[in-house]
Order: sequence, then C-alpha cells, then structure tokens
Amino acid sequence: MQEPSSARTAIAGLLTLAVAMGIGRFAFTPLLPMMMADGVVDIGGASWLATANYLGHLLGAAICIFYPLFVPRPVNAPAVVRRGLVVTTALTLAMALPWPALWPLWRFAAGVASALVLIHATSWCLGQLAQQGAGHVGAVMYAGPGAGMVVGGLAASAMVAAGWRSNAGWLGFGVVAVVLTALVWPSFDPALGKDTGARAQKATQASGERAHGTAEFALFAANYGISGFGYIITATFLPVIAREALPASPWLDMFWPIFGAAVVVGALAASRIRTQGDARTRLAVCFAIQSVGVAVGLLSPTVAGFAIGCVLLGLPFTAITFFATQEVRRLRPHNVAAYVGVITISFGVGQTLGPPLAAALVARSGSASQGFALSLWVAAGVLAFGAVVYAAMARVFTR
Repeated sequence: MQEPSSARTAIAGLLTLAVAMGIGRFAFTPLLPMMMADGVVDIGGASWLATANYLGHLLGAAICIFYPLFVPRPVNAPAVVRRGLVVTTALTLAMALPWPALWPLWRFAAGVASALVLIHATSWCLGQLAQQGAGHVGAVMYAGPGAGMVVGGLAASAMVAAGWRSNAGWLGFGVVAVVLTALVWPSFDPALGKDTGARAQKATQASGERAHGTAEFALFAANYGISGFGYIITATFLPVIAREALPASPWLDMFWPIFGAAVVVGALAASRIRTQGDARTRLAVCFAIQSVGVAVGLLSPTVAGFAIGCVLLGLPFTAITFFATQEVRRLRPHNVAAYVGVITISFGVGQTLGPPLAAALVARSGSASQGFALSLWVAAGVLAFGAVVYAAMARVFTR
C-alpha cells in the first residue's frame, strides 16, 4: 500500500490529536462552568474528574512502556490509533448520560485512550515524516489540541448563550469526534504499520545514532514533568478562575479559545524551525514563557492580563511536546514510543498533582480566588525552575 504524503500525514496527526486531546482531554474545561451551573459537579468533584483523567493518562503511558516487554511482536501504531479514537469518541458521548457515579470511570478510560493515541500517533507520524526528510513539518500536527480548544471554547460559549445544558455539550463534542475520526480513518490503515518499526530501526542503525547516558535521560524526563504541573491548574480551571476575577465581563468565555488559538500559532511556528539546534535550549525558552504567562494573570487580573497570560501559556504548549519528542528521538533512537511513554508518565505525574493542590488550597484558604492564586504562584515558580534546569543541561551534557 502506498504511504501517505508528508502533508497528509501531518494533517492526519493534527486531526487525530484534536480528537484525542482537544476533545478527549480538554473538552472538560469549557464544559466545566456549564456542569457547575447545572449543579451536577462542584470544585471538589471537578478536581476529582480531572485527576481521574490524568491518572488514566498515566496508565496509558505505562502501557506504552511495558507492552513491548511482555509482547514480542512490534506494536502496530496505526491500529492502536484507530482503536483509541473509537474509544475516545464513545467515552465523550457517554459523558452525556445522567450517570454521575460513572463519570470518573469514563474520564479515567478517556485518559488511557488519549495517552495511547498521543504516543503512537506522534511517534508513528514523526517517524514517517523523518523518513521523508520532513521532520520539522511534524510540529503542524501539534496544532490539533489547540484547534480542539478553540472550537470547544467557542462552541461552549454558543451553548451557554442558547441555554444548553452540559449533557448536550458532551453530546455535541461526541458528534464532532465521530466526524473527525471518520476523516482520519484511511490515513491510519493498519497495513501501513506492519513494517514501519523494522524499517525505522534499520534507518537508525544506518545513521549510526546511539543512546545517551541514563542520568541524562532521567534528568530530562523528570524535568519534563514540570511542564505538566505548570500548565494544568490554568488549563483545568481557567473559566472558573476568570469568573472569580471578572464576574461581569463579556470576555469570560473567550479566554479558553484565545489559549487554544495561541497553541495553534505556537505549533505552526515550531514547524518553521528546522530540526538542527538544541531542543533543550528551546524547551528552556518555552518553560520561561509559560512561567511569565501564569504570572501575568496573577499580577494583572484584568481582561488584558488574562488574555496576555493565555497567549503566553498557549504559544509553547504543544511546541514543548514536539521539542521534547525530538530530544527523545536523539537520546533514545531505538524503541522511541516506549521512551516517549516515559516522559509522558513524568508529564502525567506533574499534571495529576495540580488539580488536587488547587482544590486543597481553595478549601484551606476559604476563598476560591486566594486558593487559585497561591496554586498558580507555585506553578509559575516551578516552571521557572524547569527552564533553568534545561538551560543548564544544554551546557553540561554536550550533543
């Protein structure tokens, strides 16, 4: 079967991540105010639903790491992507059912599916693009989550204006997931994945690439987890935080789409950067930008402050994942998907800690605004620390 062109591969990856991440992971954020208005969830319940999703993401990443150890045959990445998209779509639709006791289970399973799709879709698509000499184009597909955020945020705003309930919102996102899954289905034909791993390994061996030291990779992976913690409080509670600070503002429902649009712009900008250069330096810059973005909303809790903060937080959001995946391919050129799973677990641990911290600080302070402010200051400081670590790694560990 003929392999898809680089443009088709990148676009298929974009739409795939729009389903797995933009809908499967982040539809919850713009729908959360609707769920709270419906009285079906409060801050504590929202934190638990978010944490369940992140724990599922952790399990999905762990499966990617340990599956090759127990199953000798290579993973057929396109087949995994197809199954993951079907599961993500079904679970999004399931959230429309009036069974709140099962919602944590749905969100947990959606987290598992999103990790499997993210890791296998990105590893496979980047591998295909690298073989075609178009590795930098891979950043285009990381615009997918941002596109999902933009559509989700604008759709949620329209739903609120139309008086929709949150269950109708979940149903609407599920229908969109069905359509996008149908569009990318031909691009992930399992026949394409049967010999991709073997050919990629031969290409790696021919290029003479070798694995780098364990300490270097461990520090890189651990520091990557900081990005998960640094963004997640904003990404989970942004509409709620904005309503606390600006209760009467007509811009409340626009901050999440602004964040998503910035993600798209950042991903497209990253696609213009050639693969040469030090990914760790780029990651340090991205972490620093996000740290400033989190702090801006705290220092200036105004419409302009939140908008600028969303832009600065969003621009590097998926570019960080792209640069990190590039670095993994350099540090661990063999069995890339498993090591992408390692950094995904690190990221997942970081983001799993964020919502409970925010909920605990809100409960302890007795004020949502004070609790969120404290947790966001912690996030900004942690991101700044991560930037320093990656900058130091670029100097200590030579390429």
